[in-house]
Amino acid sequence: MAKNLRAKIPESDILAICDLNADVKQKFVAEVNASGVEIAASPKEVAEKSETIITTLPEPQHVKSVFHNILKDGLPKSDKDRLFIDCSTIDPASSREVAGAVCLTGWGNFVDAPMSGGVVGARAGTLTFMVGASSKTPGLAQRAEAVLVLMGKKVWHLGEQGAGLSGKLTNNYLLAITNIATAEAMNLGITWGLDPKTLGQMINSSTGKCWSSDVNNPVPGVVEGSPASRDYQGGFGVSLMKKDLRLAVAAAEQSGTCLELAEKAEKVYDATEAEHRGKDFSVVYQYLLNKSL
Repeated sequence: MAKNLRAKIPESDILAICDLNADVKQKFVAEVNASGVEIAASPKEVAEKSETIITTLPEPQHVKSVFHNILKDGLPKSDKDRLFIDCSTIDPASSREVAGAVCLTGWGNFVDAPMSGGVVGARAGTLTFMVGASSKTPGLAQRAEAVLVLMGKKVWHLGEQGAGLSGKLTNNYLLAITNIATAEAMNLGITWGLDPKTLGQMINSSTGKCWSSDVNNPVPGVVEGSPASRDYQGGFGVSLMKKDLRLAVAAAEQSGTCLELAEKAEKVYDATEAEHRGKDFSVVYQYLLNKSL
């Protein structure tokens, strides 16, 4: 994401970066080989130097902690209202809490903009962003979109602040289920003696086609370059899928929405993570194989 951003913003603009991993920061500077990159010592330093601040963090508590530190003791005046774009996948309620803090302090505007597309999409600049932005600030969603299209291919404005996260969790709940279903279907067909590649091609020309069967097929060798064909390395980690599923289920409970498949899916990802922590979430297929033995 940051590479695409640096490549597409004006050369005169400065890109300030911050990460807990010092090696990652140094590697990024070396890879982009650009003079317009600065390493900041903290998220607050990034905010002090920037008009647009993009955050991507693992969990709600991390987002809250970072924004607490950014907003604490204030920020210097800026010629243009600061825009905080949070691309983290967290629960909508936590995002609204942070947005409220930003609004209350008056140090800028906040939008939620979680993304879909994984590591491959981030590198290729083909991510899809789901945006939630307050309609009380005219042009806020459009301003965020102008930044996000530098890192992705599609931006969906789904409504008020928090709506982007609602859309992302809806999407990832479906993805969590279709991933398990694809793994089960492929395992079933292979057990019956069908050739994996032929089976995958047939499904992808029929009504069973989905992202999990076509792009991220969980069977090694079916899709060249997929995580499954690289010992499930890279891609979207099973722990991250487990987290997104948990957030979706919690949000559904708050809204009183029935999710019949949620409990079973959570058990599957719990068991898969225990056996294959650190692997792409399509490793659910290997979990099924182990259970079939």
